[in-house]
Amino acid sequence: MTALKNDRFLRALLKQPVDVTPVWMMRQAGRYLPEYRASRAQAGDFMSLCKNPEFACEVTLQPLDRYPLDAAILFSDILTVPDAMGLGLYFETGEGPRFKKTVSTMADIEALPIPDPQKDLGYVMDAVSTIRRELNGRVPLIGFAGSPWTLATYMVEGGSSKDFRKSKAMLYDNPQAMHLLLDKLAQSVTAYLNGQILAGAQAVQIFDSWGGSLSSAAYQEFSLAYMRKIVSGLIREHDGRKVPVILFTKGGGLWLESIADAGADALGLDWTCDIGQARQRVGAKVSLQGNMDPTVLYANPTAIRQEVARILASYGSGTGHVFNLGHGITPEVDPANAGVFIEAVHELSAQYHQ
Repeated sequence: MTALKNDRFLRALLKQPVDVTPVWMMRQAGRYLPEYRASRAQAGDFMSLCKNPEFACEVTLQPLDRYPLDAAILFSDILTVPDAMGLGLYFETGEGPRFKKTVSTMADIEALPIPDPQKDLGYVMDAVSTIRRELNGRVPLIGFAGSPWTLATYMVEGGSSKDFRKSKAMLYDNPQAMHLLLDKLAQSVTAYLNGQILAGAQAVQIFDSWGGSLSSAAYQEFSLAYMRKIVSGLIREHDGRKVPVILFTKGGGLWLESIADAGADALGLDWTCDIGQARQRVGAKVSLQGNMDPTVLYANPTAIRQEVARILASYGSGTGHVFNLGHGITPEVDPANAGVFIEAVHELSAQYHQ
C-alpha cells in the first residue's frame, strides 16, 4: 500500500508526537456541501449513493478537496448492517431511516442471520478499497459501524425514536431477547469492521449514538459490554501498522472511566464534557477525540476561533487529542465556516506541540 503523506491523525490516536492537533469532522461528507448535494441528486437517493462504490468514493473525497483535513471517513450509514440482516432499509424524505421489517420477539431475533461482509456488504468493502486507492496516501481512511445498542433501537422501533419505548420495554421485559439481539449485532459488527480493515480502513470508529439514553446500569450491561466484545475481536494491526479504535457514546460523559477500560485507543466526546476534565479522568489510558458543539459553526469566524482556542487550552499540551465536533456537522452550516474551524485548529494548536 502507498505510504501515508499525512499520518498525524493515526499518531495522535496512538499518543505519538505530532506537529499540530489533527482534525476531521463527523459527517464531513454531507449535505452542507453543495458538491455533495449535486452528487446525491445525480445518484438519485441516499442509498444509491451508499451502494455505488464510485459515488461513495466521490463524496468521501469532496471535503478533502475543499479543506486541509487530517482524515477521510468512509461514506456509508450505520444501518447497512441491519439492512444486510434482511430488515429492508429505506429513507423517507424528512422522516429519516425506516425498516420494512422490525424485530419484536425472540423468534424474530433467532431468525436473524449474521451478515457476511464480503457477500452481504460487499458494496461497502468495494467502497473502502476504492477510496483507499484514490486517496493514494493523502490521509488515513476511517471505517465505522454503529454500536449494537444503537442498531438494536432502530431494528426494534422500525426507525428513529424520541423515547426508545419499544427498545427499552424489551430490555426490561425480555432481557434475554435483547441480549441475544445485541450478541448477534456484536458478532455482525466485529466481522463488518474487520472486513473494512482488510479492505483498507486504517482506523475504525464505533458510533454509540443512543447509549446516552440508558440508565447507568443499563448502559454498562446493554451497550458498553457489547462494544467491549467488539473491540476484543477486532484486527488491531494491518499493513504493518496499528489500527486504532475509537469509541463514541453520545451522552457518555458520565461513564468515561468505564469506556476508557473497554480496550479502545481513543474516546470520542460530545460537547457536554469539558475535555480538560475528561483528560484528567482517563489519564494516559486513551486518547480523546472532540468536542466542539457543532452549532458553533453557525457563529462568526471570530467566535469559532475563540471556541477552538478554548478547547485546545482546556486539553493542554502534548499529543493524544484529535479535534472534532461533539457530533455531526449540520446541513445548514456555511462551508466557509467549516474552513475557518479547520484552519483555526491547525494554526492555534502548534503551540501545544513544541
